[in-house]
Amino acid sequence: MTWALLGAMSVIPTLLLCALWSLIPSDDETPPWRVALAQRLEHAAQHLRRHHPKPYDPFLTLRVQQRLGAVANHVQRLEADDRTFARAERIIASQLAYDQLLAEACRLAGVEVRPAARGDAQERFREEVELAARGWTW
Repeated sequence: MTWALLGAMSVIPTLLLCALWSLIPSDDETPPWRVALAQRLEHAAQHLRRHHPKPYDPFLTLRVQQRLGAVANHVQRLEADDRTFARAERIIASQLAYDQLLAEACRLAGVEVRPAARGDAQERFREEVELAARGWTW
C-alpha cells in the first residue's frame, strides 16, 4: 500500500505539471486539439452573434459624387492652364485623388474594383463607364 501511495504521489504531480505546461503558448506548432477547440468555439460564437446590417446612407453617395465633380473640375482647370507652377505634378496628384474617389464610388455602387497600376487610364475609364451605367453623375 505504501508503494502504491508513493508511486501515486510522484506520478500525479508530474501529470498535472505536464497538463499545465501544455496550456502555455509556445513558438512550436499549435496542438491539433487547440485548433479544433478554437474552430468549434468560433463556429458556436458565429451562431450567437447578431448581425445587424448597416443602414444605407444616401448622403454618403451624394458626398462622393460632389467630391468626384470637384476633383474632375480641378483636373480640367489644371490641364487648361499652361502657366501653373509644377503643373505635371499637380495633375498627377489630382488624378490619383480622383482615382481614389472613383474606387470609393465603385464600392458604394457595387462595381468591381480590379487591381491595376496607379493612374491606369483604362481602369479609370472602365470604372467611369460602369458608374455611369448605374446612374451616377458628377
